[in-house]
Amino acid sequence: MVVSSRHRLVTQIMLDETVTIVLPLPKKVLSPNCPSFTPGGRYAKVAATKKYRRLAKEAVEDEQIETTPWEKVRVEAIFYFKTKRERDTDNAMGSIKAVYDGIVDSGLVLKDTPEYMKRGEPEFLRDKDHPRVELTITRMTS
Repeated sequence: MVVSSRHRLVTQIMLDETVTIVLPLPKKVLSPNCPSFTPGGRYAKVAATKKYRRLAKEAVEDEQIETTPWEKVRVEAIFYFKTKRERDTDNAMGSIKAVYDGIVDSGLVLKDTPEYMKRGEPEFLRDKDHPRVELTITRMTS
């Protein structure tokens, strides 16, 4: 079989697909360190989780990716905070758990288990005017 250079280029572009979604910083109630012992605390956490999951799903859907579902993805998160101080990586990852579920809900990838979704260590930067989380989702080929 003869493969043209144009075909190889198109194949490479398809394999290297990347999408970046931008979300507000997660509410403090989504942090694993936030106590939710009271009924009101549990309700607040459930409501915040549901909303954040929906925001992630809609952000991915807005990208109108035509090649879904992707077999495997890598997700890199960059948190932009108003202030620069030391941040806890585990808490940051736990606070965006709903985002991973929203990515699955969007149909971009089948599951958020390690077999389908690799998660990179989060990065923490400062942007006093526009705090946010940027998530870059890259299609993996192996």
